[in-house]
Amino acid sequence: MSILGRCLLVSCVPLLVAAGCAPGTTSPFSAPGPQSSGPKRIVAAITGDPHTLYNKLNTNNAVRGIDSVEKLVIAGLAIEDEQDRFRPQLAESVPSLDNGQWQLFPDGRMETTWRLRPEATWHDGTPFTADDLLFTAQVVRDRELPVFGHIGLLALDEVEAVDASTVRAKWKQPYIDADRLFAVGTSTFAQPLPKHLLQAAYLENKDGLTDLPYWTTAFVGTGPFKVKDWVSGSHLVLEAVDGYPLGRPRIDEIEIRFILDSNTLVANVLAGEIDLTLGRGISIEQALQVRDQWRGGKVDSGTLRSALNIWPQLLNPSPAIVSDVRFRRAMFRAIDRQAMVDNLQGGLTQVVESWLRPSEPEYRDLERNIVRYPYDPRRAIQEIEALGYTRGADGMFRDSEGQRLGFEYRTITGDINQKTLLAVSDYWQQAGVAIDQVVIPSQRQSDLPYRATFPAFELLRGNTSVENSNNLHSAGARLPENGFRGGPTGGTNYSRYTNPRLDTQIDRFFATIPRAERMQIAGQIIQHMTDQVLVMGMFYDLSPAFVGNRLRNVSPMGGDQSLPWNAHEWDVS
Repeated sequence: MSILGRCLLVSCVPLLVAAGCAPGTTSPFSAPGPQSSGPKRIVAAITGDPHTLYNKLNTNNAVRGIDSVEKLVIAGLAIEDEQDRFRPQLAESVPSLDNGQWQLFPDGRMETTWRLRPEATWHDGTPFTADDLLFTAQVVRDRELPVFGHIGLLALDEVEAVDASTVRAKWKQPYIDADRLFAVGTSTFAQPLPKHLLQAAYLENKDGLTDLPYWTTAFVGTGPFKVKDWVSGSHLVLEAVDGYPLGRPRIDEIEIRFILDSNTLVANVLAGEIDLTLGRGISIEQALQVRDQWRGGKVDSGTLRSALNIWPQLLNPSPAIVSDVRFRRAMFRAIDRQAMVDNLQGGLTQVVESWLRPSEPEYRDLERNIVRYPYDPRRAIQEIEALGYTRGADGMFRDSEGQRLGFEYRTITGDINQKTLLAVSDYWQQAGVAIDQVVIPSQRQSDLPYRATFPAFELLRGNTSVENSNNLHSAGARLPENGFRGGPTGGTNYSRYTNPRLDTQIDRFFATIPRAERMQIAGQIIQHMTDQVLVMGMFYDLSPAFVGNRLRNVSPMGGDQSLPWNAHEWDVS
């Protein structure tokens, strides 16, 4: 029996389909429960043990939950909601062409202006001013600190203070996401940094800046909640900020427990110990279990935003055949991705054909540019044979010298990652390729040289969007000269692919404001990345979250949309 057969969710699929088809439902897991009363204190949980509250320092998003917790303690000038819209947070409004705070000039330059809310402060009571944003701009643009980098910063000329509560960003060329500067969300950059706490350390010992206690137990942010207590390996307690500009949070205290084992987390939820889960780590099977047994809340299934992707190593891979696009195409055709959707995701998601989600309006414009690789094991075998390999009596390929064709295939410890690793390995071995499966242990997930130099293929989870094409820019390649962190684009070029022409297309995409012209460039990027198999998209991955019935006003928490952008409005009945 194949790996997929062993992972089959036979009993679960009918339940999922039935729930998903119920009239008027938004989540296939929704299950009403009785209301209960309680104090203005809730208990949340994540499946990670955070070493920081600033997600830029969470290399490869290795520790689950940091990205969500960050939004509770950090406020930007604006924040992205569950519908990808930006709402003002520490600023009075978001720059736009309509309100005049975003200006385009005939020579291609731009200006965006932000006016800060006068009542905004840091958690230690220090006023939040334009000087903090000027300092932030200095740090994130520092080429010696690539961890803070972002492709948008390449278009930024300077940031100036008009007065203590107004900043103006001057752009030397157009950039489509200029309104995301100093904002918070999935595709934002340059979250505000406190000048009064970090400037001296930055000037005196730049290399040690990210090692300061500030990023952990001494963290001071601008969000609706601040750190009250932090016990590594156990829990984090956040308390409401009285002077938060959008209004004091209605919940007084949030305890966030670090429960690395998802089965233990599920047991705590069913026992009534947990009100809310944040971030990734819950499997479909566990979500179904909780949906059917938990009367104290519901399961939020989220949206199709994130996906499982296989990255090939394109810089000195082992074996060298991985660098041959014909081999990558054959490996792609050997995988039955629809079967994985049916069996690992209960048929609720879709195969990933490119980095443009079918739900996005641009999909219709770009669909013709996608080079597709439907499941065709016979063709895959023929293409490998055409490369000079011969199948032996054992069904495995060997080269002209009798060496068996095989390679290492890695992923991290996540449940869906490991299941996908097993399933893909099974398909590849059926095609005649020997696979050395490696699950990266937790203690090595932040080992940058080890992670960057994977020999052949690595399976990772990440967002799918044309705007994530900065992950293909050569400036983001993880190399020894940049400490294996990538460059100033802010993207992580996991394949370490280098192509000057593609770099130019990506740069043009982010600098082109008119949508029609920008979509033409996006089509070229999609054509190249799918034709050259720079990434093998597997399927969109649901990331269910558990939300207790007594919680009120909680924005959708499932999937990578789990941004607690309105946490100050959360309440309990």
